[in-house]
Amino acid sequence: MGRSGRTAMIERLPGMRRDFALDFVVVNAENAAGGFGVTPRICEDLFEAGADVLTTGNHAFDQRDDVDIFRKESRLLRPVNFSPSNPGRGSGLYQDAAGRNVLVVHVQGQRSMPQFVDDPCAAVERELDGVKLGREADAVIVDFHAETTSEKYSMGHHLDGRVSLVVGTHTHVPTADEHILPRGTGFIADLGMCGDYDSIIGMEKSEPLLRFAAKMPGGRFSPAAGEATLCGVVVDTDPSTGLALSIAPLRLGGKLREMRPDKRA
Repeated sequence: MGRSGRTAMIERLPGMRRDFALDFVVVNAENAAGGFGVTPRICEDLFEAGADVLTTGNHAFDQRDDVDIFRKESRLLRPVNFSPSNPGRGSGLYQDAAGRNVLVVHVQGQRSMPQFVDDPCAAVERELDGVKLGREADAVIVDFHAETTSEKYSMGHHLDGRVSLVVGTHTHVPTADEHILPRGTGFIADLGMCGDYDSIIGMEKSEPLLRFAAKMPGGRFSPAAGEATLCGVVVDTDPSTGLALSIAPLRLGGKLREMRPDKRA
């Protein structure tokens, strides 16, 4: 979220990959450029820091002068259920350093979201067609960018046993419900933002407070610039089935209480 979040991610990701023996890293970068969208330079910096794939969300195309990056960079995803006329792609099959295949699917919810998107369930089913977990893909990660926890839980249970991990993004607040669903899929309703939590979902407090109290805008939103907390999860998967063996929250720095998964190195 803004300069604070992206700087912390770029500085700390190499150490996190080493300390937690991370084989594959997905970073949601939709708010990286001043809180709205992403730029080619930011993508390059995050990839150099150790991100394998970048996802986005409803702010994917906010940097209108830079949308062509979605056509050129296969590791940058926009939601798969955006209109087919939109630039870019919503999923990809990638390889980790050991040559294992990882399918990443990025999809957006429909409830209380600012734009129309196609049915997320049907969109995910199309991406999973012909890709069996543990066979064509050693792991399958789904970033479900959605507003309501009920829709996120519905997607998690819909995909339980067929993907390694369903993670919710968009609401900027880390939930405490990370667990493994009954058939073996890891789940969390929201990873939480990487940004300054002395804020209102990552924005300087004055403008959101004005709109809350006066019910009218006074100016532009600006990302909060204090120390960032990095939020995410670390998941171990079964090498034979691709299902989750464990899921643990990761929170480093800033305002929130730190939570570190056990070192795997």
